[in-house]
Amino acid sequence: MKLFNSILYSLVLTVTLFSCAPIYKCGEPKPAKKLFLPKAILNVINERDSLCSTLSARNNEIYNLKKDTTNLNKDIMNLEKRYSDLTNDKLSQSEQFNAALKKKTDELKQKSDELIAKEKLLSDRESALNDMRKIIARQDSITGRLNKILRDALLGFKSDELSVEIKNGKVYVSMSDKLLFKSGSAAIEAKGIDAIKVLADVLNKNNDIDILVEGHTDNIPIKTAQYHDNWDLSAARAISIVRILTDDYKIQPTRLTASGKGEFTPRASNATPEGRARNRRTEIILSPKLDELMKLLKTN
Repeated sequence: MKLFNSILYSLVLTVTLFSCAPIYKCGEPKPAKKLFLPKAILNVINERDSLCSTLSARNNEIYNLKKDTTNLNKDIMNLEKRYSDLTNDKLSQSEQFNAALKKKTDELKQKSDELIAKEKLLSDRESALNDMRKIIARQDSITGRLNKILRDALLGFKSDELSVEIKNGKVYVSMSDKLLFKSGSAAIEAKGIDAIKVLADVLNKNNDIDILVEGHTDNIPIKTAQYHDNWDLSAARAISIVRILTDDYKIQPTRLTASGKGEFTPRASNATPEGRARNRRTEIILSPKLDELMKLLKTN
């Protein structure tokens, strides 16, 4: 019995030493700007916060279980003393004592088993969270490395033609309308093709990156025989870039998505020519594949 109690107390002490390490935002150490994580990674962080709350509740349960264990041990000691006093009593009294002792012992074992099961559950979930942190850190590293490679590769283009930045854990390559297209057209200009070639060279060397091409316009209406409205034009421009990346530079089509946003996601006010110029753009959004993280989420 003393050995069993010693083991139980060691288990309880182990649980009380649990702690929850914070998940820092993507882009650490301490990014200058706040980054917004993708929905899947936000779900991971919310799951982590929920587990920490669960851990606190489990610690309270463990504290109560320790008190119950102490009280049960006292009960057993009292019963054992009573047993020694009743050795000469009738057989029925001895049977009643044995039944009471067995009941208390069974209760103690049940609570001990519950405690061990809860400790294992918390340990397994903490291990899963650690695995997720490692995957997210690795993806952040890929994003940061890709951002640097693209900035170095695209240095030859002016800032009002092309920009590269990290947002929400992804790399955004924003190409202006003046670099890529003539007004009202989805045919890519020669200088724009040069920029796409540089980008394609980087993407072909980094196969673990998914590519979303988004076309954007200002709010000045367009209606031609070819394009019904700005939405139509923005989608056609995105598709033009996707076709060059797949047809000319052999990027896997499964990595690419084309999207037309029209005038509905402006970067600046459309009230001024400068603002409208900023809104006429194509954004190529690069994000590390989340396959590992999705598999891990499905198994937990």
